[in-house]
Amino acid sequence: MNVMLFHSTYGLRPAVHAAADRLRAAGHEVWTPDLFDGHIFETVEEGRACKDAIGKDELLKRAILAAAPYSGRGLVYAGFSFGAATAQTLALGDDKARGLLLLHGTSDIAETASVDELPVQLHVAEPDAFETDDWLSSWYLQMGRTGADVEIYRYAGAGHLYTDPALPDYDEEAAEATWRVALGFLDSL
Repeated sequence: MNVMLFHSTYGLRPAVHAAADRLRAAGHEVWTPDLFDGHIFETVEEGRACKDAIGKDELLKRAILAAAPYSGRGLVYAGFSFGAATAQTLALGDDKARGLLLLHGTSDIAETASVDELPVQLHVAEPDAFETDDWLSSWYLQMGRTGADVEIYRYAGAGHLYTDPALPDYDEEAAEATWRVALGFLDSL
């Protein structure tokens, strides 16, 4: 499978490279575009400041330009938190998308979004301050209305970015469970 993997607001950290390597070891081709021009952050606040300084439109443009050379192959869009939101936006706008793998995040859904049974898998902490229960319920219903085939996996007690071993949110058990399920998802596409 061809996977376009987007980083979180922390930037293109070693954990993103490790995730890409894990996917490559399972036989997938993976690209990890750097939407922040090499900037890596220690706090979410620093990352948000960079994201805000670059601007939503510019970040989306960078993501589209990164994916464009490969989209004809039928990409699986994937990402971490902010990167998941980016991946979601691109997948819902790409009629050749093969799947959507969301780790730690979702995004608003355009009312006009429509897909043909796009496989979607979401992995989030429970609870998660950024992905509240009410938000996820609404998101799930909206994704269903787009025509997506959605699976949601929740990880009790894990922190928001629980797959990154260098962050305080890290939860090894939840991270390994996430990767087992996610690799099975990719293999099924």
